[in-house]
Amino acid sequence: MSRPEVLERIRRLFKPRVGEGDWVYVRRSERLRRHTAVQPLKGGGEAFPAMLAAIAGARRSVHLETYILRDDAVGRAFADALVERARAGVATRLLFDSVGCLGLPSSFLDRLAKAGVECVEFHPVAPWRPRHGLNKRDHKKILVVDDGVGFVGGLNLGLEYEEAAKGGGGWLDWHARIEGPAVLELAESFDRTWRRAGGAPPARPVAPGPHLGACVQGAAVIVNEGLRQRFGMHRGYLHAIRAAKHEVAIMNAYFIPQRSLRAELAKAVRRGVRVRVVIPGETDVQPVAHASRHLHDGLLARGVELGLWPGMMHAKFAVIDRVWSTIGSYNLDRRSIEHNLEAGLVVLDRGLGARLHEHFEADWRRCARVTRSELARRPWWAKGRDAFWHALRYWL
Repeated sequence: MSRPEVLERIRRLFKPRVGEGDWVYVRRSERLRRHTAVQPLKGGGEAFPAMLAAIAGARRSVHLETYILRDDAVGRAFADALVERARAGVATRLLFDSVGCLGLPSSFLDRLAKAGVECVEFHPVAPWRPRHGLNKRDHKKILVVDDGVGFVGGLNLGLEYEEAAKGGGGWLDWHARIEGPAVLELAESFDRTWRRAGGAPPARPVAPGPHLGACVQGAAVIVNEGLRQRFGMHRGYLHAIRAAKHEVAIMNAYFIPQRSLRAELAKAVRRGVRVRVVIPGETDVQPVAHASRHLHDGLLARGVELGLWPGMMHAKFAVIDRVWSTIGSYNLDRRSIEHNLEAGLVVLDRGLGARLHEHFEADWRRCARVTRSELARRPWWAKGRDAFWHALRYWL
């Protein structure tokens, strides 16, 4: 048997067994991990209890990475959980972003450190240093427990993500709980960023075995920590949209898509694909909303439907043809591509895709439609403001 034949047999052996034709939605099907269970979690009402329960059950290690950690009811609940596990002898590590946690009091971190929690700050704000990395932020939201259970998504640790009935802000967002081989990718991502931020090297992640319960067809964690990974999620979106036959459904909090993505959405519409995008009706970053609005008329003119969520929507979520789906921290803007460290989960599975599509449909019905006539009635100075902020999108 020749060497090429041997390599082809090895490739086929490890290539995930996805449904017939489903592989066209992914660029590199060999990256998808089989035997992985994925549980989508909507908002803080579902995500926070699941994450706290996983921490409480930790026996060896807890690795938590977040952009924002607040000194409020949610932040203190996670702090209490970390302290309890550290005092029980579990290796507990917290990696937080300096800009995202700029208002976090030192007393909050002192309590964690005294209990034995290792805390590392990513790129401390220090403009007097030649390479302080002010613009390079850690935007990932990762939790890995015992290298066997992982969480990834868009939720920061703050009260704004909690349900309104529990005194929170009720922000709409998505997270995912995963078990199985794909957890190793989350563990390795945390490990790389932890060491990059100056943390002492933790024990090498242990590759989890296959999950024996219900699993998706294939799942992969996409990160952009290195130069070669910068456009990984962006290319993943482009490839899946090119493969779309029926519908593209996107929810994205800071939606300032690159020209290439806008072009693919327009091509999909011309092929007869229904393309819908949910954007927030309220925002916590007003300049981004202005920059996004500058693109709305062009998208609508090309047949893309836009829906305004009634309130703040922080999700980074998409479903294509009820087959390809993603949940993560990636925004469809230049900052996520070129500056931030991001992590997202890509899943190829018809069962999960159908469930997420049902959620999207329910949320779409709550949205107000953006219309070209409404945009045309806006005053000239408002349009000029939108154009101004769009010109500065690189720095937003």
